[in-house]
Amino acid sequence: MSIVKSMKFVVLGAVFGVAGSVAGANAQEIIKLGLSIPLSGSGATWGKGSEFMCKEAASEINEAGGVKVGDVTYNFECVGYDNKYNAAEGTRVAQTLLNREGVKFIGGSLGTAPVKALQSLTERQGVMIFTTAWGSSIKGPDFPLTFTQMNTPFEILPQLIPYIHQAHPEAKTLAMLNPNDASGQETESVANGVWKKTGVEILSSDFYERGTTEFQPIAARLASMKPDIIDLGGMPPADAGAVLRELDSLGWKGVKVVEVGTGADGLKATGGDAVEGVYMGAGVTFDGPDVTDHQKKVNEDARAAIGESLNAIQIGFYDSVYALKAGIEAAKSIDPKEVAKVMPDVTFKTFYGGEIGFYGMDSYGSRQQMRLPVIVTQIQDGKLVEMARVVPDGK
Repeated sequence: MSIVKSMKFVVLGAVFGVAGSVAGANAQEIIKLGLSIPLSGSGATWGKGSEFMCKEAASEINEAGGVKVGDVTYNFECVGYDNKYNAAEGTRVAQTLLNREGVKFIGGSLGTAPVKALQSLTERQGVMIFTTAWGSSIKGPDFPLTFTQMNTPFEILPQLIPYIHQAHPEAKTLAMLNPNDASGQETESVANGVWKKTGVEILSSDFYERGTTEFQPIAARLASMKPDIIDLGGMPPADAGAVLRELDSLGWKGVKVVEVGTGADGLKATGGDAVEGVYMGAGVTFDGPDVTDHQKKVNEDARAAIGESLNAIQIGFYDSVYALKAGIEAAKSIDPKEVAKVMPDVTFKTFYGGEIGFYGMDSYGSRQQMRLPVIVTQIQDGKLVEMARVVPDGK
């Protein structure tokens, strides 16, 4: 477990998860931002990078003068716990963050199963939550305190899958594989529908248990069907790389897709050269002409800290901190319910560059989804290359 320890203060207003220092005009206080993230297992690099980006945004905001509400200045502090990417640990982390740490703002949460466990408490206890979870079942008017900090299948797959289909019109058949949990099941449901619209024949759509370490039997079953495309959906990098390595050893040479693929480094760690050509929907490149000095520096710092380049999952934890700053200042309050009321209407700094806000009325019945670019990437010569970028419209 990784815990970002917070200093112990005697607090006025501790009900808001705020640690006070000096009361009165120009007082400075701490707002804890809880993080429910995988810090061990196959999703650990996602979690460690997410914690890094929360701290990066918090540091930038604190150094620039903090968050202003009336005469009080607040600084952010990130408090991260390991949810091990499962519902049981997600429940334990939720209870720790809310009941022991007194957190009233979740700066980010990762994994649909642990997020559902967390959300079951946050909505009842009046805690505002940001999440990367892909499930549509956690958003909508029934969950007014929940906001999504990265693109989900509803945003990514309608762009990614048609692009791949157009790039490989010769590919006529498909096999799919996803983790057997809420994240994988909801990802598969969306992907299945989008692939069917392309006319590609789906030969199989299977699931595997998280924690699996032996992928040879799974890869052998996939290869035996001789699909033109294999889509590894919501698999984390370590697992997807292992499957691709086994497929390569079996001689399968078709089109490779990892819908939630976030970068080359994580896949290469277990897949080696077998990951060449993989298409992904959650990767971000930092070597193009439009990349800013700030983006390059933060990415270089992240690589030094976590061993791989940043991706869309981790960037969401940076964007959520800036969104919270904008929401708190717009609401003129640190009451999560008041901040959540104004959040759909605020704009804020995004790590992608510029200012963004929220949308999602068409898909979810409420504006709880950050309006982020959908980026299609592919691994070419061992490096991640941006193939297309779409900024979504809609309400």
